[in-house]
Amino acid sequence: MNTDKIYAESIANEYSKKEASKVVALKKLDRAARLPALVFAYAFGIASALLLGTGMCFAMQVLGDGGTLCTVLGVALGVLGLAGACVNYPLYKKLLQARKEKYAGDIVRLAAEITAAGEE
Repeated sequence: MNTDKIYAESIANEYSKKEASKVVALKKLDRAARLPALVFAYAFGIASALLLGTGMCFAMQVLGDGGTLCTVLGVALGVLGLAGACVNYPLYKKLLQARKEKYAGDIVRLAAEITAAGEE
């Protein structure tokens, strides 16, 4: 086996022009449909967890002056953080479904072209 030849071919492949394939386009469309919902879910989940943690700190009098107002504020912030964490997954599913519906026509058409080309 000539490893020099294999190495030279792999280097040449890195610098040669790539033709856009339909499979790559299909992957990009799928990523465009899923990524915004995923980013939103992570960002909203992190914000909810931080809100819950801040509320816990106020309620346990780690932050604030230790008065009743801080405790009540902490409980309220904690409840808001919990509510955000509870609705995060349903919001993610709804956003993902909307994005899938938006890109469904293009994805199905491109997938049909790929499968039809593969049968030939």
